[in-house]
Amino acid sequence: MSEVRMNTHIAASASAVWEILGDFNGWPRFMDAFEKSTMEGSGIGAVRTLYMKGNGLIRVERLEKFDDTGKTLSYSIITSPSPVQNYLATIEVIEIGAGQSEVRLSSTFAPKGVSESEAVTIIEGVYAKIFEGLQKFLVK
Repeated sequence: MSEVRMNTHIAASASAVWEILGDFNGWPRFMDAFEKSTMEGSGIGAVRTLYMKGNGLIRVERLEKFDDTGKTLSYSIITSPSPVQNYLATIEVIEIGAGQSEVRLSSTFAPKGVSESEAVTIIEGVYAKIFEGLQKFLVK
């Protein structure tokens, strides 16, 4: 299994960041690439479908763990054009000071149709876009 771990600091409280990241169906609010997200079910086992702007369906993901108090969640990819399989990601939001938080993204996966280094580079690029979207949305 391959692994990616990245983090960033955001000039916003952990509660403000978690309000955005903890909304499993709300990612189009801060990710410009997503046109919309739909949700089937709620809580653990809920399935979201994300749609790219101008490109339609991009991926289907399932919420695997959710801890509102601990500001952490995990999700798996059910279907995606991404070159990975057996993907499980975890998101953590940690208060590091007044109005400052750290967001940690990590995942394990197996590359599919590409080398491990190519798959890692792709996932790192996705995480960088998540961080960028959060910064733009939360830090004004």
